Amino acid sequence: MANLMIIIDIVSVLAVIWAVVALANEASPLQDFCVADFNSTVRVNGFPCLDPKQVTADHFLFKGLNITGNTSNFLGVFVNRPTVNEIPGLNTLGISTVRVDYAPQGVVPPHRHPRATEILTVLEGTVLVGFVTSNPENRLISKVLEKGDVFVFPFGLVHFQQNVGPGNAVTMAFLNSQNPGVILVANTLFGSTPRISDDVLTNALQVDVSIITKLKEPYH
Repeated sequence: MANLMIIIDIVSVLAVIWAVVALANEASPLQDFCVADFNSTVRVNGFPCLDPKQVTADHFLFKGLNITGNTSNFLGVFVNRPTVNEIPGLNTLGISTVRVDYAPQGVVPPHRHPRATEILTVLEGTVLVGFVTSNPENRLISKVLEKGDVFVFPFGLVHFQQNVGPGNAVTMAFLNSQNPGVILVANTLFGSTPRISDDVLTNALQVDVSIITKLKEPYH
């Protein structure tokens, strides 16, 4: 009987932990939908709800995810990321999507999503993906994906993608946030306004100040 009570207690604790984890992300909606009202002066965590009588099908629609993006930039990628700002009907639903087009060797640089886990599918091409675990391990977990392969980037971890095939590539991803956000590692370190001091960066990265100056040039 004592052992049974211990098992029941453990199960109860695990149930509480699971409930807390489940609630740690965006809250479940309390109505059928809450289309974002961008004109409201009310400020909440998300957007206030548009009057349901004003809601139309177009509030839930986004067109153009089938269109190949222009990859003629220094990264060789085009990111088409419809979030709640493009699809007002996503408000409070905790999901969004992204299409990325890659030229050969095109790269989505190391970045993280502060509010989302990401699941990525390769639609065309061969794509190298990877993420880095948190301190102190900092272990790179990486894989080369082919068409039809699926890979998950855990919540908040720094990750990247690169087209390593001979031709163009396309990926589609889904994220469990209406507005997952993007924090690019290089932009954060070298492109902030005002700038992070050279003294902080030289000590943190253990490099000469001339290197820090050079790294900051593209961002200012």
